Amino acid sequence: MIKPKSNIFYAFLICLLWQSNFYAQDLTESLYGTYNDYKEKSLDKRRIKHHQLQPLINNLKTNSRYTVKKVGESIEGRDLRLISIGEGPVNVFLWSQMHGDEPTATQAIFDIFNFLNGDAFKAEKKAILSKLTLHFLPMLNPDGAEVFTRRNALGIDINRDALRLQSPEGQVLKRIRDSVNADFGFNLHDQSRYYNAERTNKPATISYLATAYNYEKDINDVRANAMKVIVYMNNIIQKYAPGQVGRYGDDFEPRAFGDNIAKWGTSLILIESGGYGGDREKQEIRKLNYVSILSALYTIANESYKDISVEAYEEIPRNDRKMFDLKIENATYILNEKEYTIDLGIYRNEIDDVYHNNFYYKSSIIDQGDLSTFYGYETFDATGYTIVPPKIASAEVQPSGKEFFVLNAKDLLKTGNAYVRATSIPKELTFSKSPINLVSKNYRLSDFRLQPGVNPTFFLAKNDKITHAVINGFLIDLSKSMESQNTGNGILIK
Repeated sequence: MIKPKSNIFYAFLICLLWQSNFYAQDLTESLYGTYNDYKEKSLDKRRIKHHQLQPLINNLKTNSRYTVKKVGESIEGRDLRLISIGEGPVNVFLWSQMHGDEPTATQAIFDIFNFLNGDAFKAEKKAILSKLTLHFLPMLNPDGAEVFTRRNALGIDINRDALRLQSPEGQVLKRIRDSVNADFGFNLHDQSRYYNAERTNKPATISYLATAYNYEKDINDVRANAMKVIVYMNNIIQKYAPGQVGRYGDDFEPRAFGDNIAKWGTSLILIESGGYGGDREKQEIRKLNYVSILSALYTIANESYKDISVEAYEEIPRNDRKMFDLKIENATYILNEKEYTIDLGIYRNEIDDVYHNNFYYKSSIIDQGDLSTFYGYETFDATGYTIVPPKIASAEVQPSGKEFFVLNAKDLLKTGNAYVRATSIPKELTFSKSPINLVSKNYRLSDFRLQPGVNPTFFLAKNDKITHAVINGFLIDLSKSMESQNTGNGILIK
């Protein structure tokens, strides 16, 4: 008699779990589909500054549901403010931009505020805010954000200051974690766009880590809860970026905040925002942060994460770093009158403008040779193509304010000219908007040789006809219109 009752009970439990999962997936789809209703449109570029956040935070101060407190200052005197909402017994602490050049989650946090302030999703918001109290500390490193750099004004990595606590920003982080006695913590970062999910050509768009709290990488209940929530989030991301999730290495770092916060008793969830094709400003990745964090808060609130297997965490592919912006395969390269087959791996490096509000590209060859185990956001099979050295032309350039445009750039490229002489280059000019490089009138090209570290500027020819240009690391198909392609920018050599 007991066994049938037991079977009925377990069947009922499984049904409840299935219904819970189905409802959570339905919530996720709704969050994704309505995202534009809540996106904070004033934060539409990565290089956001502290002053841009202040009007948004001040607006929250007028809402009685929020508590907004100044909890400290950065080295250069910028306010650090903690924003709390909710009435639940479970405390969740979320902080972003510990590294000043990692702003994706900061933007997502303000999207989440807009969601919490909206009229829709009343039942879901009630479920979250009645069970949880949320504490947000956006832009922990505002001094670094001002100049879009990783470190703070002291020149240290705040994420390696958990023991010595020399930075005021690190002191605030430790004090808040302790004062709210956070049950869960979300440590929100960006990672390099050159990470991929191990053994795949998919970028690691989102990477997760349940940080270890000792060298042995033991799993206690605190760490296990973080792993379970991560598995839940991974299942969500797979729907919108399939195969594009990685798992960060969990070697214990005794100086790091994440590792120590886990050691202090908080289930620590590290989220790293990586790369996504065609999304240099990481706006799609921002959306994935928004959806996955809100969904994670929902599963923490209803405790459905507790039924997830810890073993599933280990099934998430590890992070690897084998992505290039552009990979050229099987090209014929002539050196000392001999032919060689090589691959080229190219990074399109961002160079900030003087105000750290925007950037231009200055690309470099990172590796060459057999790159068959590497991948590219853009890959070109150059089998049958020969690499052709570039030439310099004298051509008309058109000034426009502080920018130069090269007239008839495509015609120059078709004849193998990748550089144009300018009679004078304004001192303040840093790049050419045209996909051709500008050089001073007395500049002379050195002997052409490809090697790691050099700027990738050359041509590809097939059957002795130039068909493609590679200008500053951007591949241009000369049979197509320039407007239909991402041609990047030219560089200046003065």
